[in-house]
Amino acid sequence: MRDRFAGRVMFPIHNLAGRVIAFGGRILKEDKNAAKYLNSPESEIYHKSKVLYGIFQAKREISKIDKCYLVEGYTDVLSMHQAGIENVVASSGTALTADQIRLIKRFTPNVTIIYDGDEAGIKASLRGIDLVLEEGMNVKVLLLPTGEDPDSFAKKMGASGYLNYIKENETDFIQFKTRLLLKSTENDPVAKARLISDVIRSVAVIPDTIIRSVYIKECSKLLDVNEDVLYNEVQKQKRKQSDDVRISGIREQARKTARQPEILKEVKTDEILEEELVFLRFLLKHCTSPLFELESENSNEVKLISAGEFMISELENDELISQNELFKIIFGEVKDNLGNISFDPWKHFIYHSNSEVSKLATNLLSDKHLESKIWQRGGGYTEKEEDILDLLIPKVINEYKARKIRMMLLVIEDKINKAFLDDNFEKVIDEQSRYMSLKKVEKDLSDKLGNRAMN
Repeated sequence: MRDRFAGRVMFPIHNLAGRVIAFGGRILKEDKNAAKYLNSPESEIYHKSKVLYGIFQAKREISKIDKCYLVEGYTDVLSMHQAGIENVVASSGTALTADQIRLIKRFTPNVTIIYDGDEAGIKASLRGIDLVLEEGMNVKVLLLPTGEDPDSFAKKMGASGYLNYIKENETDFIQFKTRLLLKSTENDPVAKARLISDVIRSVAVIPDTIIRSVYIKECSKLLDVNEDVLYNEVQKQKRKQSDDVRISGIREQARKTARQPEILKEVKTDEILEEELVFLRFLLKHCTSPLFELESENSNEVKLISAGEFMISELENDELISQNELFKIIFGEVKDNLGNISFDPWKHFIYHSNSEVSKLATNLLSDKHLESKIWQRGGGYTEKEEDILDLLIPKVINEYKARKIRMMLLVIEDKINKAFLDDNFEKVIDEQSRYMSLKKVEKDLSDKLGNRAMN
């Protein structure tokens, strides 16, 4: 079998720790049908978009000088190293990625991107540089003389000549982009309007407001456009970017929330949930038990609040009453009899005229599993249940609420996915807002329940 890299000169690619994780191969002979460069296939340890050629050899010098030179190819890096410039890395012919930018940012916030004289190639790569600005880094651009590339220029100039040329000719990226694109407008107002939008799009991604303001002033002078107009454009771009991020998040969420049939069943089932059964057992068993004292605001009177009053008010206030028919019957009839001294919940429901309600009440009275389950959640208490109702009942209520919130989140996820598929982004954003509000409630309940995972 023919070797993948046959007839090529090999460049080992190191990770940040110095281990060889892949190879790049440059063809030695002219062949229009073969790729000039060929890399190792992607693997668990090698992802081309996350690697910078030369980063291991350059990282110390990058930190020392507090600047990184970014070039395109392997030979560009080697020639600059041979000339004595070691704080240089290459993107290996790929479009610059966020992962590569963050790799540089670990050692310096200052980047100079070196291009050869091909303006068409530069224009094609300008959009990717916005990623560098978005990371809050300082980006400069160096355009080499026509016919030169970093490899040939390093051989010709040597370290001192190369560094002097960089110092005298590197340009702030926004200024460089503005001047480069201005050349193509030729007094065409429509083309100039497109240019302004393009430049402002780059300015808008800069996270630092002070730096952004400085760039707006500079662009105002270069483009001969009122500052207020540019500020308004920046705000429009930032709103658009914010919407794009939200839509992107929604797309990702839609992809991740493709659920298994059994989870969907949880949302649609008519069966009563375990947390609802536990809630009902405590409601029936301890309905009339005093839970805590409540002082009146207008007098010194103290009112005893029963477990039943507290449990019912908690669900009603949060509008989380179960839609299960049996639950609603029991909940409603207990509520109606809260002030009735002669009301015996167990007797009332065990002999209920509705046979399903009667069956459920009988099962709740005899179901030891539910009792042991809630006691386990209560922390394995050895006290009698009646003696620690002030601990157990809030836990029962929060367990119930947590499960109901989780089910509501699943329903909203379905609505978001459907609205997204229907291109109804107004509905998507509205449901997304509801989703985030409920997630905060879920987090609060999780904290109250001891930060354990809610199943």
